[in-house]
Amino acid sequence: MKTSRSLHIMCSIPVFCWITATVLEHMLTTEQRGELPKTLTDMYSHFLLVQTKRKKNKYHEGHEMSPQELMEADREVLLKLGRLAFEHLEKGNIMFYQEDLEQCGLDVTEASVYSGVCTEIFKRECVIFQKPVYCFVHLSIQEFLAAVYMFHCFTNRKTKVLKMFLKSESFTKMIFSLFDNKDLQSLDVFLRRVMEKSLQSKNGHLDLFVRFLHGLCLESNQRLLVGLLGQTEISPGTIQRVINNLKEMNSDEISPDRSINIFHCLMEMNHLSLFQEIQEFLKSENRSEKELSEIQCSALAFMLQMSEEVLDELDLQKYNTSERGRQRLIPAVRNCRKARLTQCRLSESHCEVVASALKSNPSHLTELDMGGNYNLQDSGVKHLCGFLESPGCGLETLGLESCGLSEISCDYLAAALKSNPSHLRQLDLSNNKKLQDSVVKHLCGFLESPGCGLETLGLMDCGLSEISCDYLAAALKSNPSHLRQLDLSNDSWSSTNKNNLQNSGVKHLCGFLESPGCGLETLRLESCGLSEISCDYLAAALKSNPSHLRQLDLSYNYKLQDSGVKHLCGFLESPGCGLETLGLRDCGLSEISCDYLAAALKSNPSHLRQLDLSFNNKLQDSGVKHLCGFLESPGCGL
Repeated sequence: MKTSRSLHIMCSIPVFCWITATVLEHMLTTEQRGELPKTLTDMYSHFLLVQTKRKKNKYHEGHEMSPQELMEADREVLLKLGRLAFEHLEKGNIMFYQEDLEQCGLDVTEASVYSGVCTEIFKRECVIFQKPVYCFVHLSIQEFLAAVYMFHCFTNRKTKVLKMFLKSESFTKMIFSLFDNKDLQSLDVFLRRVMEKSLQSKNGHLDLFVRFLHGLCLESNQRLLVGLLGQTEISPGTIQRVINNLKEMNSDEISPDRSINIFHCLMEMNHLSLFQEIQEFLKSENRSEKELSEIQCSALAFMLQMSEEVLDELDLQKYNTSERGRQRLIPAVRNCRKARLTQCRLSESHCEVVASALKSNPSHLTELDMGGNYNLQDSGVKHLCGFLESPGCGLETLGLESCGLSEISCDYLAAALKSNPSHLRQLDLSNNKKLQDSVVKHLCGFLESPGCGLETLGLMDCGLSEISCDYLAAALKSNPSHLRQLDLSNDSWSSTNKNNLQNSGVKHLCGFLESPGCGLETLRLESCGLSEISCDYLAAALKSNPSHLRQLDLSYNYKLQDSGVKHLCGFLESPGCGLETLGLRDCGLSEISCDYLAAALKSNPSHLRQLDLSFNNKLQDSGVKHLCGFLESPGCGL
């Protein structure tokens, strides 16, 4: 069973275990053992055969019926059951009333006692008002009989039964209308159209039906069900065209989850080369060199998500395939610890797949990065929030950089995170230029919640103003101990919707920096329109609570000038200062700044490890000369 993944994954369903046990018991205790089933269609075909044989033994003792009469009796009832199964499958009906049976020509008494097919596959329940209700023992039985009936209809499409259903609606109407189209007489064209229609389903309610339909193409299954299907001859050329159609099926409008069913259909046709190719790919050491087709990506996604080993990292950019191929890999997030789904043009529908996948088995994933997908929008985040607020969510890192989000997204996020706040440690919302100050207001509801343990917050290039700093400071002061990294920078090349914090914004932040519980270690304020006054505020706040900050980046604030550095030096030379990285790139500095820095660092030299003074064109040689006084001091650890 383990050698066939399509069978093995069904073993979690009790009814399937019963079906398998019934088939294996029959095959292992009779002379006609044959080859054991390897596909679902094969297993269900054997099961149907076993049930009809049991019927003959159980219900026809003492009755004189010829073998031909027995076969015709089986055929008649089973096709009626198949018709019932098919007509109600598309509607989503799994329970039927007496009138439903009668519309398909089934006598209720006969259906209740006629052979093992009815007594074991079909059962009667009594519900409100004691009205008889009928259903198949399992949905997969209904799907299989529906496929058998459909295949019978195709191979006998000139019979009267087809004409009865040409007025049927929706999927049923589409399928039967194919029989009247002279261009669709070929089985490969018929199956392609049915597959295309089924792939449009959002919940995949026709997936197993279509898999069975493809599995019935195999000569071995037709031989088992010859009493039902009659003599059919399908040429090897037709089978190859069916396989080619599946491999080349366009995925523009297909959900990644639905795409995996294309791979399942190939497996039902016993086309194992794709499975073997992916097995070889997984064993290969040079995976990035192997170019994967779209159908190979679907096969890989299936095999990764069904693997007994949890994948450490799924990075879509590491696979050599097309954009649509990467999208087909998304379902594999079900079975990985870190998922990097960046820059793959993911949309809202892809977010829905991710959220659905994670909610079904969410315990493994700790990191999710969907940055650079501009089409996610707010609706995509709404789907993700369904996962974030689920009890099993253990996500620690969430990256939504450059995803075209607005304040609505933050409202969704804040609400979800407040309901389940303890896990998330890193949140990056950078480069979402429509967020504005309102985003921070929404997030602050989460930041000040008692269970919040967020350590890193990225809000680079989000169109924020000083008001955001006021919101942040208030929230963080009420719950200050967790946050370790705060990024309010701007891309130095960006010219629109920048974080225009100004000096007043920094003043608000300082209220948090000097609070006793503040443990902030990294503060990035690149290109925020700051001047020397900001440095004065920062130096005062950090001197009063200097021990935590390790990284400070004030680059691209060209108004800082030498006077700004002079203020900062008051902090650098304070005894408790533990700053290790200082960024002052392109801040309009001259040699005087180097003089201030050298003096301050010489008095407290042991901590600083990185210093960036690039693009300060006025430093000149004399500036470097001043710095050398620090570099040659005994305690320098730069």
